[in-house]
Parts: sequence; C-alpha cells; structure tokens
Amino acid sequence: MRTMKAAVFVEPGRIALEERPIPDIGPLDALVRVTTTTICGTDIHILKGEYPVRKGLVVGHEPVGVIEKLGSAVEGYREGQRVIAGAITPSGHSYASLDGCHAQCGAGTRHGFKPLGGWRFGNTIDGCQAEYVRVPDAMVNLAPVPDGLSDEQVLMCPDIMSTGFAGAESGRVRLGDTVAVFAQGPIGLCATAGARLRGATTIIGVESVPGRMAMARRLGADHVVDFRQVDPVEEILRLTEGRGVDVAIEALGTQQTFEACLRVLRPGGVLSSLGVYSTDLKLPLGPFAAGLGDHTIVTTLCPGGKERMRRLMNVVAAGRIDLGPLVTHRFKLDEIEAAYDLFGHQRDGVLKVAITP
Repeated sequence: MRTMKAAVFVEPGRIALEERPIPDIGPLDALVRVTTTTICGTDIHILKGEYPVRKGLVVGHEPVGVIEKLGSAVEGYREGQRVIAGAITPSGHSYASLDGCHAQCGAGTRHGFKPLGGWRFGNTIDGCQAEYVRVPDAMVNLAPVPDGLSDEQVLMCPDIMSTGFAGAESGRVRLGDTVAVFAQGPIGLCATAGARLRGATTIIGVESVPGRMAMARRLGADHVVDFRQVDPVEEILRLTEGRGVDVAIEALGTQQTFEACLRVLRPGGVLSSLGVYSTDLKLPLGPFAAGLGDHTIVTTLCPGGKERMRRLMNVVAAGRIDLGPLVTHRFKLDEIEAAYDLFGHQRDGVLKVAITP
C-alpha cells in the first residue's frame, strides 16, 4: 500500500504529521498531487476545537497541484495538468447547487438541515495539507491553471480571495460607494481589494498591525483606522461626515466587530458578514434601529466550483490584483506543526504561509 504524509487533526490543540494511505478515487473523482497549499484561519478554529471535525481527519482546503489520476468517468482533463480546486466543492446536482447556492450543496438532509454542506475538504472528507488529495466531482471542481501563473499567484483563489471578494459581492458594493472593512487579515484584505474592483471610491480599513495596515493601502484602502489609537466607529462617522457607510464588511468574527459594523452603517446599508463566530451574536437595539432601519445583514460562505475559480484566476492573469505578497512565510510539509504554531500565534508579521510537499 502506497502512503503519503498528511497533516491530521489529532485532538483539540494538536495537528500532527502522519503517514496515511494515498486516497482511492471513484469514477467522478480525481487524485491531485499537491504542489502548494496553505493554512486558513478556519484551520486554527479546528485546531483549537472551536469548530468540530472528527479525530483523524486530514485538514486543509486550499489545494494547488497536478492531476495524478482521473476517475473513469471524468472527461475534459488530462493527467499531468496543473489545477486548483476551490475550498468549496459542490456536486453540481444537489438541490442547492441547482438553485445557484453552490456553497450549501448537500446541506439539507432527511435528518435535518446542516449548513456548510459544500465545504468538504478538511471538514467532512480528508483535506489537502498532504502530498495527495482526492477531489470529488472533478468535472465540477477542477480548474486548469493558466500558463504563466505560479502556484503562489493562484494560491489565494480557492478560499480567501473567493471569500473576500464575495463579501463585497454579497454586500452589493456599487460604483461610488463608501465601504468599511473591519479587520485586515487575509480575508479582510481580499474584501478590501474586492470592494475596489467593484467600484467603491472610499474604502476604510480597520486594523492595528502596521504590516497589515500597509498591505490594506496597497490593495485599495483609502483610509486605515488604527483601532488602538482611536474609536473606529467615531472615526468612520467623522470620515463620512456622519452619513455612515453604504457597506460594512465584518471579516474577523467577533461581537465587537459585528456590532461596530452595524454602528457605522447608514440607514438602508448592507452589513456583509464573513467572520466565523464561536459565540452567540446580539443585535444592539439602537444601531439596529429597532428593526426599522432598512438594513440588510447577509452572510457568505466561500463560493466554489470551477467556474468561480476560472474567473478569479482571470482577475489574477489580467493583472487586476496581485495577492502574491500575502504569502509572507514558506514551509515544507514536514514543518507543518511549526507553520501552525507561527500562523496560530500570528507571529513575525505573518499573513499567509505557503506549504509545499
């Protein structure tokens, strides 16, 4: 039996490198040899036990690689082809997929509703922080990497670019809008870039880490508010002359930032929530205008599927955005535990790490 190295969830507080069998594939699947992957903030929630997955699961959901083997029914691809797959891998034939809600593919079951159905890598099936990964429903999910693009240029497409951009898309950012993005981690930075591409003319980032503040300006923020120096709500209201913002994007996942988004939102504005929350949220009566403010609150799970990946890679290939600088650290798969330690503790100015088997 051929084996591979893989990062495995052992128990809360511990992800370790283990030897695992190379996955078998079915007729509709593909086996992809992973050439580059990364660690996501959601993986840290898994590591801490804040998001439950089964013990022994291979983690990770952002693969860049090469097709090693194709299922017998897969057409339109070839072995040796460079590909990516989104963090969300819809089947293409579920009720949710056919209704256009690919991220929730398979979420509804006869045993009751469970959200996040489209998120399978590192959640319900083995993920891609490994030498090989099985990609289900390959013809729906594999997107060929255009010639001339490096692994690191497309590494953000499977998750944080798709998620961050979706925050601006779901928020219905329009030409001339004023947008606030709370937290300029990788997701927030992509939301900032997405708001700029959607036509926002004033983008206000909220952050305190100098490197992230600088990156926010690089990716399109017109103002970056240091929440350690000033009250971000008061400062954003000052910058908008009391009007508030058209769209507020929450990219951290805390009560404080969610509430701040609501407090800076103009009547009729949109709160676009991207954060992963680990406690209950409460709506403050005043900023919520007792439910009479014509606000829209929308949540978004990372859009996936090959067409989404194709479009994102087109944006990169056309030079509309360069997310390569978000990769601040590089590790071999053998060093995955050190990579988790660095990323989980946010040391040394880390934004994203590239993991190469």
